[in-house]
Amino acid sequence: MLDKVRWGIIGCGNVTEVKSGPAFQKTEGSELVAVMRRNGELAADYAARHGVPKWYDNADDLIHDPEVDAVYVATPPSSHMEYVLQCAAAGKPVYVEKPMARSSAECEAMIAACREAGVPLFVAYYRRGLDYFRKIKELLDGGAIGRVCFVSMKQYQPARVNEGEQLPWRLNPEESGGGLFVDLASHTLDIMDYLLGPIAEAAGGAGNQAGLYEAEDIVTGSFEFQSGVRGVGVWCFSAYKHVDVNEIVGEKGSILFDTFGNEIITLETAAGTEQFTFEKPPHIQQGLIGMIVDELRGGPASPSDGTSGIRTNVVMDKLIESYYKS
Repeated sequence: MLDKVRWGIIGCGNVTEVKSGPAFQKTEGSELVAVMRRNGELAADYAARHGVPKWYDNADDLIHDPEVDAVYVATPPSSHMEYVLQCAAAGKPVYVEKPMARSSAECEAMIAACREAGVPLFVAYYRRGLDYFRKIKELLDGGAIGRVCFVSMKQYQPARVNEGEQLPWRLNPEESGGGLFVDLASHTLDIMDYLLGPIAEAAGGAGNQAGLYEAEDIVTGSFEFQSGVRGVGVWCFSAYKHVDVNEIVGEKGSILFDTFGNEIITLETAAGTEQFTFEKPPHIQQGLIGMIVDELRGGPASPSDGTSGIRTNVVMDKLIESYYKS
């Protein structure tokens, strides 16, 4: 149990500028004491701008810094397993970005290493810590739509890549584990796990319709949750516009919400339509980070760990594995 959790960040890139980094400094009982990036100049610049006392250009040095109690791994998925295993060997709790790894096999290795070392492993599925999604769970648990029957997940958007541009790491399966499906749909699948419980069965397939890169650009799937709830999903990354809509349908009504806007929840029942409006927090990971800090200081368990994180990787593996074996 820690009185104050002193954090180090491995990979202080864009995601840490606003979404996560400042939250480690603004959370009670938490402090950001060191950052690391392979480019030392960029690490030093980040540390100076964010008031962080130490910076490194070598991950091993940060992990073994005696003043670092816990480590946040904010690199692309290709290095998640490597750094988590190093943190476990050093006896340091670790908070790793999503998706947890490139595959469920890598997730299993990470969980095993942390279990053997006796250190907690957390995953940055931060939507579990947002009031927006906690309200949806409150509605479901309170019986607002009665018994849940099915859920639909739909996300599509225009292609991101222009000819001649360098391929983003999110579209390089060697770095990300797949394409934008792995990066973006992981959030939706995880939040459905949070709201409705684990998915017991998943089937589907992936393809590449636009031919702009090697990774999949369309994925479809069908699901059965352990509770008996059924679900379907489609994710297309070469469509004409942005759409992001999820619907949970029950015997008495439905709940309509998105994965990425997180502003309005629409509840429809026989009594009429009710909307709940939310404002995004400035540092969107702060809610979950606060829960993790509380756990490390002896409080209740946080809602996103390796055990829940691997479940999303298992589902994604089932939907895209045939594409990468063909």
